[in-house]
Amino acid sequence: MAGQSGVRLVCFAHAGAGTSAFHRWNTLLGQAAAPELRQLPGRGSRRREPRVTTRQALLADLHDLFTTQPPGPYVLYGHSLGGLIAYTLTRALHTAGLPLPALLAVGACPPPGEPGELISRAQAPDHELTRVLETFEAVPEGAVPGDLWHRLVLPVLRDDLKLAADLRAAAQEAATGGPVPVPLLAVGGSEDVLVPAETMRGWSTWTQGRFVHRTLPGGHFFVRDGELPRLLGRACRIVGRAGR
Repeated sequence: MAGQSGVRLVCFAHAGAGTSAFHRWNTLLGQAAAPELRQLPGRGSRRREPRVTTRQALLADLHDLFTTQPPGPYVLYGHSLGGLIAYTLTRALHTAGLPLPALLAVGACPPPGEPGELISRAQAPDHELTRVLETFEAVPEGAVPGDLWHRLVLPVLRDDLKLAADLRAAAQEAATGGPVPVPLLAVGGSEDVLVPAETMRGWSTWTQGRFVHRTLPGGHFFVRDGELPRLLGRACRIVGRAGR
């Protein structure tokens, strides 16, 4: 894996996706970071495992990050749903008194206090949910009811929206939410119609540390382009120098 000498960069993908969302990141990050791509149950190599739809089940699945973290600084990045996962994990680690990330980075993810149009459709009929997904190009061109995408991907995406709703609710509870005591980087896409870039500024109230806001070219899935890993690579180099 590229970047073995770099800072650990633990990554969580958007709803309905697996680790393929971070295709080529090993190369694009260079020596600045060692990407650790987290595969949630119900997709990819874990497709036969039950999907998680609650905060409790999510944290149980991420138990190794509470028990066997290697030494040294690390960074968390989450895209869309993954941003809520990364925030939730940071908050839980803080509560448990365990080593925190040197940086929490979130992309294309509205702050927990913002209304989430897509999350509210988790229980909607397939045709309604699909119509909303089409507005930001989350449905493959030519997809029709009953095809492979509707049978395999849409159920995963629907359960991921249930997870997102539970994480958002927990983030607004005093015992499980509130600001985290780490620096926070919020990244938006200049053409993201689901989470406008300016919405990402709202994350400033969810950290007690330094807040940085950046806007990159692209829509909701700018995670697939090269600018984001290069930005995170620069952030990881700064974290690495501070750690030394």
